[in-house]
Amino acid sequence: MAEICLALAASHTPGLTGWFDKAPEPERRVVTEAYDAVHDAVVDSGADVLLVVGNDHVANARVSDYADFTFGLAAEHRGPDEWFKPWLRVDDYTLPGDPGVAAALYEAVRDSGPGMRAEPGDLRFDDNLSVPTAMARLVETGVRVVPVLQNCTVPPVPDERACYAFGEALGEAIRTRLPDGLRVGLLGSGGLSHEPGGPRYLDIDEKFDRWWLDLLQEGDHERILTEATFDRMEQAGSGGTAELLSWVVVMGAIGPRPCTSLGYVAVDQWRCGVGAVQWHLS
Repeated sequence: MAEICLALAASHTPGLTGWFDKAPEPERRVVTEAYDAVHDAVVDSGADVLLVVGNDHVANARVSDYADFTFGLAAEHRGPDEWFKPWLRVDDYTLPGDPGVAAALYEAVRDSGPGMRAEPGDLRFDDNLSVPTAMARLVETGVRVVPVLQNCTVPPVPDERACYAFGEALGEAIRTRLPDGLRVGLLGSGGLSHEPGGPRYLDIDEKFDRWWLDLLQEGDHERILTEATFDRMEQAGSGGTAELLSWVVVMGAIGPRPCTSLGYVAVDQWRCGVGAVQWHLS
């Protein structure tokens, strides 16, 4: 039986790499320390594989043929995609993949609910994988990465309960379908409040962000699913805040439990509330 040894979530706004120096020094320090904590947690957990669940910004499929969850099966994952380099400003990276783990998980959950897809070739990565890779120095950890890209923008979007159910199926598959002794980490990549390109592009809903983080730290998942709905996320920033559904997938995989906030800042220049959490697994 494999073990989920780590559960994290963190924001991936491109401002963290493209415009990092535009924020005041205290806010930069909070974010640096938060992502350093993510790096250390990956190393200290002894994870063999890290599943990174993050939204796809309509970069890997047409809107008319759009999967809800796409598993990356490649032996290596390279980024950032050429188109996104000018505004991400991160170094090129190559992360080792794990085709066997990715395929086993896909086969286990492919009929569990939302539309599933497996991609054996290269995926195009923007901030969804590139920002946590750069900020948490994932290449240095040597951990094998399985990206799971999800639909947070193309209607009908799998809502909070569909994402939680997918997470439950994913957690069960990790525990029962992967090799004994394998240590698996989870990282939800996305959020917090922002509205990319919309009329509230420059706004951050700090009240919502702090409310969300408080809910997560309490650990009552049923309350979160009841109150922090997809519609409520959209009210806090249409087309962006619902990236938090990646955090909901991680929650489903580990079940109800509290977490610790690794830090939060609201920086107008980054166009997004930024925070990170780590769940308590023991």
